[in-house]
Amino acid sequence: MKSTTRGTLAAVITGVAAAVGAAAPAVAVGTVPVAVPLEGAEQALGMELPQLGGQIPLPTSGKPEGPRYVEGRLIPEHTLPQLPVAGGLPGAGLRAPLPHVLGDRFDHVGLSTPASDLRTLAPGLDLDAPLTQPSADNGGLPGPKLPEAGVLAPVLQTVPGADLGMGPGL
Repeated sequence: MKSTTRGTLAAVITGVAAAVGAAAPAVAVGTVPVAVPLEGAEQALGMELPQLGGQIPLPTSGKPEGPRYVEGRLIPEHTLPQLPVAGGLPGAGLRAPLPHVLGDRFDHVGLSTPASDLRTLAPGLDLDAPLTQPSADNGGLPGPKLPEAGVLAPVLQTVPGADLGMGPGL
């Protein structure tokens, strides 16, 4: 490939990337914007079509909290720790023309659901042995007790939202 061809190709790719970057809406960190290209159909049909786009979140795993040793237990708390995963709910944006149903000032409707943060913790396990700590009263031997087992419930926290708007040219 000649250097002029490579230069032209690089300039075209740079221009396309800049155009896509300028057209993409601002998104939350950790998301990938997704646009639905309808411009070709819009030109072929000769009418304004809805604009549709969205954001897909990128989940990231966190560092689990390790087992904690507690006095009076032979097995540490949180035997199987909960794994935190941070990510988000996907976002979407829609802008569509209205046929002046609500008057001349309302010819477009827009709906956006921004990507929202999502925090989760996987289920965990907590166990305790059926023996007590060794004690001097028992000749340095552990005593029997009822075994303990518990499941740490999963956690899911998020605050989703949506915006609906109508106006001219929105």
